[in-house]
Amino acid sequence: MTSGIKKLSRYRRHRWAAPALLVVALIGLGTTFSVASEAPAAQNVAVTQQSSQITEGKRIFLQGCSSCHGLNAEGGAIAPSLIGVGAAAVDFQVGTGRMPMADMSQQAMRKKPVYDAVQTAALAAYVASLAPGPQAVDPTSLNYERDGNTAQGGTLFRNNCAMCHNFAAQGGALTLGKYAPTLMGVDPKYIYEAMITGPQSMPKFSDKTISPAEKLSIIKWIKAAQSEPSLGGASLGRVGPVTEGLLAWTLGLGLLIGIAVWLASKAR
Repeated sequence: MTSGIKKLSRYRRHRWAAPALLVVALIGLGTTFSVASEAPAAQNVAVTQQSSQITEGKRIFLQGCSSCHGLNAEGGAIAPSLIGVGAAAVDFQVGTGRMPMADMSQQAMRKKPVYDAVQTAALAAYVASLAPGPQAVDPTSLNYERDGNTAQGGTLFRNNCAMCHNFAAQGGALTLGKYAPTLMGVDPKYIYEAMITGPQSMPKFSDKTISPAEKLSIIKWIKAAQSEPSLGGASLGRVGPVTEGLLAWTLGLGLLIGIAVWLASKAR
């Protein structure tokens, strides 16, 4: 150990020792500066991109939404305020084609979206910039197949959703001409966003009422019900005894009329 120190001490007096140490110090200083400057630069790029997305979203909003929701999204006589609804509400309404709509007096129906995914994200970013609200759901975060529980989801659905959406999630009629839409074929992220935003007649389900894990269980149950085969024959829409009774009444009454006509023709 002592001999090694003596050798290093001898090299310290070499004429190239000072230039070599200077080069090493400069390289280290440059590397440190480069690493330290990369993080703020990346952050500035992200801020710039977000700012440009919000600007584009505002342009789309003024062109396609402000006539009903107001120039500053403050709402009006025919449309509610969007301040504080968050990106999730915009992603749900615009992504499912419910908005924009021509007649605000009618219930918004699911249809082909007017805006593509990039435009929808820009609109959501602009509305989210107005006030805090629920964030749009990332589909990759919804691991309902892994984290959900089908049995628990069925119980939660029957207790919280079946009175409107039907016990088989096929949808149903509400008061004043409104209806709860079917949940068959709906993208999981839109089901989740509907639960946290409460669109139209639907209540909001906070994480205290239904936890995120329980929401995933509900989605898993809905997807299981969607793929469940009709082992008993024709499903008749799975809307309960109404269609079954209508079919039985129609066929039974028709059969009775047919028998009465046949007996009358035999009596002549």
